Amino acid sequence: MPSTKVLITVKSYPTVSSHYEEQVSIAGFREDGVFIRIYPIPFSKKTYDEHYQLYDWVELDLERNTRDFRLESFRPVNPDAPVKKTGHLGTEDHWSERKAIVLKNVYRNLSTVIMEAKHEAFYTSLVVFKPARILDFVIEETEREWNRNRLNALQEELLRGVVAEQPEDPFAVMPKLPYKFSFRFTDDKNEEITLPVEDWQLASLYWKSLQKQRGADKELKAINEVRKKYLHEYARNSDLHFFLGTTQNVHASARQPFTIVGLFHPTMPPAVIQGSLF
Repeated sequence: MPSTKVLITVKSYPTVSSHYEEQVSIAGFREDGVFIRIYPIPFSKKTYDEHYQLYDWVELDLERNTRDFRLESFRPVNPDAPVKKTGHLGTEDHWSERKAIVLKNVYRNLSTVIMEAKHEAFYTSLVVFKPARILDFVIEETEREWNRNRLNALQEELLRGVVAEQPEDPFAVMPKLPYKFSFRFTDDKNEEITLPVEDWQLASLYWKSLQKQRGADKELKAINEVRKKYLHEYARNSDLHFFLGTTQNVHASARQPFTIVGLFHPTMPPAVIQGSLF
């Protein structure tokens, strides 16, 4: 079976809202521009942190993940086989090479996305979305520990042999974020929407920011650093797009199943200033 070439654009952070084998996944674009997710990915924090880099081209043997009704879901034929890195797309010319792959199919209306997600002809679960206007970046304190009942249910999947064990348990290795981060924005119909951001990059930024802070207010300093990055740098100073995705069980049960699983934030060229003729 020929290898599939994938441009990695999303790395997930563990969430108890999904099945155990879906805890760690990557998503990206095939050469034909089709957006796919790949899970399970063997998890070790070092490998996941350092080997799977965003905008790397990788090659691996894939097959449809038949345990998942979402057509974008694939799994490695041999999960233990090494992933071959074949290249990297940089940020030259305002991300022109990345945009040529990522921006082939952009949604601007969330109702359309949800309609496709629920329609059996599509079951759309991964899209590139362009918000019309960013209103705010919302930060809310939340539970500080993983939900024990849900973790026990996920552990039962392992005991029943539903999924294979991983080298490391994501929940044991990765602490739960004590804050919920969301973008509030409008779509092209001026509908106001709030969606949480649940990607690896945001979580990594928070933990790294927290680690370098000192004092009783170190969490406040860390979340302010995240807010500055996401609201001021990405939302106001880039051509911001969202990667929206679902988890399998939430897709089936929730009226609105999408979260922001990653950002696409190419730089914008300087505005062309035309002189007056008069």
